Formats: sequence, C-alpha cells, structure tokens
Amino acid sequence: MLDRAHRFHGLNSLSYAYRRGQTVRGAQLSLKYALNHRRGSYRAAVVVSKKVDKSAVVRNRIRRRIYEAIRLQQTKITEPYDLIFSAYSAQLADMDTGALHKLVRTQLQKAGAVKAPGHPHAIVKPEE
Repeated sequence: MLDRAHRFHGLNSLSYAYRRGQTVRGAQLSLKYALNHRRGSYRAAVVVSKKVDKSAVVRNRIRRRIYEAIRLQQTKITEPYDLIFSAYSAQLADMDTGALHKLVRTQLQKAGAVKAPGHPHAIVKPEE
C-alpha cells in the first residue's frame, strides 16, 4: 500500500493532472501524468471504472495490485509527478504479477517518471 503522502486527497485533487497532464496509453492500462512542482514528491491514483467489471471485489483487486506495482517503483520516481492510472481490462485482476509490474514500469518509463534501464542516468540496483 502506498504511503498517505503519495496518494491524492480531496475532491479536486485529480483535476490538475486531468487538465494539464499528458497520456500514455496501452491496451489494458493508461497513465495520465503531469509534473507538479508545487509538491515535494509524487502522488498516484488508480481509477477502475464499473465498465471494467461490475463486481467491486474485482475492481478493488485490480486497484490494489496496481498500487503495489507503483509502490515497488517508488524509489525510482524522483520528480514530483501526479500519476493517474486508468484500468481498461478485467484481465488485470488475474494477470501474472511479473507481467503486471512490467506493464506499470513500462508506462512509467514512457512517461519519463522512471528512467529506462539502458538510460545513461538510470539508477541500477545490484542484484541480491
């Protein structure tokens, strides 16, 4: 679960990212992102519509899995981005964990929030 400091709060908190943000689209997941210099660190939200699945249990499972994938990438997000992930597929609930984490990481890399591993300024953790 993400820390409270990395979540959106309030009714209009998402509006800045929706108005000023850019979008990276994928088949099952899209990312709306905006650089917000008024913040000290990044914020993230996950939106799963009822169109994805009518069951709240499935929608919440998708939401929790994406939040966990974001949490594992949080040390690599150095800029104060506003990140809004929108899920489009119910397959995300049953997708392999590694594939879901790779999907989230790829979206973050396309947005520029996380540096790609081959990037000259990328921070590479030694394998343990």
